[in-house]
Amino acid sequence: MPEVAVRELTMAEAVREALSEEMRRDPTVFIMGEDVAEAGTPFKVLSGMVEEFGKTRVIDTPISEPGFTGIGVGAAMTGLRPVVDIMFGDFLTLVMDQLVNQAAKVHYMSGGAWKVPMVLRTTLGASRRSAAQHSQSLHAWLSHVPGLKVVLPSTPYDAKGLLKTAIRDDNPVIFFEDKMMFRMKGPVPVGDYTIPFGLADIKREGEDISIVATSSMVQVALGAATMLEEIGISAEVVDPRTTWPLDEKTLIESAKKTSRAIVLDEGYEKYGVTAEIASVIATGAFYDLDAPVKRIGAMHVPIPFSPPLEDATIPTEKMVFEAARAMCKRG
Repeated sequence: MPEVAVRELTMAEAVREALSEEMRRDPTVFIMGEDVAEAGTPFKVLSGMVEEFGKTRVIDTPISEPGFTGIGVGAAMTGLRPVVDIMFGDFLTLVMDQLVNQAAKVHYMSGGAWKVPMVLRTTLGASRRSAAQHSQSLHAWLSHVPGLKVVLPSTPYDAKGLLKTAIRDDNPVIFFEDKMMFRMKGPVPVGDYTIPFGLADIKREGEDISIVATSSMVQVALGAATMLEEIGISAEVVDPRTTWPLDEKTLIESAKKTSRAIVLDEGYEKYGVTAEIASVIATGAFYDLDAPVKRIGAMHVPIPFSPPLEDATIPTEKMVFEAARAMCKRG
């Protein structure tokens, strides 16, 4: 087979390339949201797309998240494939009825007669100094709802492949991009490829402890794994990539292999993604574990505006390093 060319792209470029390729491939795909056209979103992820596809397919909306998300649900039900852009994940609070009571349930309540092939793109992540209403990671909310699929890419490669899969899926998909990762670079193949949902990726092989991490926390986990290597601890880093569907098999097998596990997520630790994944591991790998599963998530407080206080609320490499060292009884 011929070799596929690979380039270094930022996360933003990978997302834009996926959207552009899908819009060229399928005329039913369109984007709508606040400042997506001329502004290219506040993070400039969609810059230049309106010039290629025009204002009928890259649509600036009024500041009415419930209104245009509802339009997206209706458009999906009638044969289009909308990509609805919610610029900050905190604004999901405004569209929960459209997502939870409409998009997630239409297929079931219609006996399979209707479907909602809609993607809702939004952000998560703190440390941008955006304060309490623009810094939350609320992906656990949507993972809790049957009928929705939830995606959290951690690399440009994953972002492109997973977004293509999301657009082609006949179900509503919530696609979370960490706002602090848009400039992060990584290898991305030229041309078309997709990544299946429900297939975790082992970002680093290890023998002594498993670190299951989501979104930007994958990079934190990899940094901690490098630090652990210096004291003789081999850490495996596992990225679920989708919180629903969740690849329980890979998570359990990794924990069985290493006998210890840390679950790392930037969402609030209480009642969060870490609790669900830790439960999966504790149940599936119970007789192979040498220690209780450790959970590390965001502090249970509103995200502060103060930089030192904000930094204190979210998991760090040092925090993961210290937890792993204690679990492995080193130093």
